Amino acid sequence: MSEAYKYVDPDYTYTDPKTGILRNLAGLTDPEALLFFESGAVAKRIQELYENPIKIKGIESLFTIHKHLFQDVYAWAGEKRKVEISKAGKQFFPTTHFDNAFRYIDSLISDFKKIPKKNKQQIAEKLAEILDTVNYLHPFREGNGRTQREFLR
Repeated sequence: MSEAYKYVDPDYTYTDPKTGILRNLAGLTDPEALLFFESGAVAKRIQELYENPIKIKGIESLFTIHKHLFQDVYAWAGEKRKVEISKAGKQFFPTTHFDNAFRYIDSLISDFKKIPKKNKQQIAEKLAEILDTVNYLHPFREGNGRTQREFLR
């Protein structure tokens, strides 16, 4: 795994201090084994969402999707992160302001639902705005991208 994709968890809230590996339900300490385990478990759960999609009502749906995708891998699946994290030297949205961000995202979703289905340009623009906002928010310690893709789908 490239250094560009490692997160910083200075308090070891989510990672093992000896290995730096995310604490996981399988007790895996090898990064390749965890990647393999997580990939398989999440792929199975994505297939379930294709068959039974979660209706997007607001930001809480994002947490429901994350819980569904990562329930077999992490005890904290579906929970907002409790630590400040950065990736490749870039700080994500501060946890102290999550509530404001959640309200803002709910307003974006509300605006999206008002767009006429035939207005593809406006739909695409609003989805891009939602994706950009949720990506900067980065509410989870792991699995943000996969959760975002399912959220938008």
